[in-house]
Amino acid sequence: MAARAQRRLGLTDFGDSSFEEPLGVLLKAYNEEANLNLLGRIAARWDTMRFLLNLLLLKEAETTAPEILDEPIVAPILITGLPRSGTTFLHSLLALDPSNRAPLCWETIYPYQRSRRSPEKRDRRPEMVDRQFASFVRMVPELPSLHPMSARSPQECIEIVAHVFRSYRFDTTHDVPSYRRWLDDTDHQAEYRFHKRFLKHLQHSKGRGQWVLKAPDHIFAMDAIRAVYPDARMVFVHREPLEVLPSAARLTELLRRPFTHAIDRLQIGRDVCERWEMGAALLIAETERDRQSRSIFHVRYRELVEDPLGSVADLYRHFGMTLGEDAVACIQSFLAARPNGGYGHNSYRPEDFGLDIQTEWQRFTDYRDYFHIEGKKRFAAPASVTRVAGSAGSSTC
Repeated sequence: MAARAQRRLGLTDFGDSSFEEPLGVLLKAYNEEANLNLLGRIAARWDTMRFLLNLLLLKEAETTAPEILDEPIVAPILITGLPRSGTTFLHSLLALDPSNRAPLCWETIYPYQRSRRSPEKRDRRPEMVDRQFASFVRMVPELPSLHPMSARSPQECIEIVAHVFRSYRFDTTHDVPSYRRWLDDTDHQAEYRFHKRFLKHLQHSKGRGQWVLKAPDHIFAMDAIRAVYPDARMVFVHREPLEVLPSAARLTELLRRPFTHAIDRLQIGRDVCERWEMGAALLIAETERDRQSRSIFHVRYRELVEDPLGSVADLYRHFGMTLGEDAVACIQSFLAARPNGGYGHNSYRPEDFGLDIQTEWQRFTDYRDYFHIEGKKRFAAPASVTRVAGSAGSSTC
């Protein structure tokens, strides 16, 4: 596949070969564990080829314009927290500030036009990505209500580090437990060094600004983030885990469904709960570690949805930033045009994913107590949790 990418572009230099080991682990997991259907195999090959082509183009751009690597990435803001906790909503709000810079979906999918020597007069990359998203939505029509996206939406960092095949994004879209274990056991500095390199390319192409970045999975790589971005400013978003888990499990199901012969909902439920029990513990540990530096700002989901602009203003004050009138106007316009942030009303049955409400309540007690998380009234006490677990109702997230 690497040779095919080289032939297609007439380029040979990937920069380095460090992507080969994780790609080998991933492809082995695809073949032996992911139970790919025909579409899944085609999509995995297309995805892999796209990343390899982009690596060649990134290196060629650096050869042509070596000053790219001198671009400074200063004090980026990185948003993380439990998945489905409002991180995407907050990221979208921050990206509306004209002084901020967020990687957009089309930029992370096609950072450079395929023909660097004779680029098209009109840049069609955003249109291509919107068509690709539309094709996927035809296969998974429930997705936009759960996770609205367009080519010009801010994108998660997992798409950036996927270029070097070191990303939990692959674990979300496919059942690849051996790859997840390999990634868990690997130092994450390599992917964040690439992450910084990728941002330099985007910045060189489109200009500088305050980088605002987002991925729930950042919490699993805090040591690497501190090493690569020592001046990073972190934002932790918190939400009642019993509202998060069924939603995260459902999103995983939808993202995997087109590519596999069979979906194991119970396994998805177990994996999501175990993964984010670890994530919740890391959120506590990192907060304890940061008590003196104040490099972390905490946002609670309920406060974010009740007063989005107020939450953004508090974040700016914490980090000594100025929220300008243009940014306020953009955020207000966005909120007026998109009730509920553009999300639909989504209901899930926790039991469909094998989630026992009482068990999961106990699992996240330390997280809930530490951050003073207030969930919905029916999750306010174990007694009410027991009642919900025995009912036929659904969990709305």
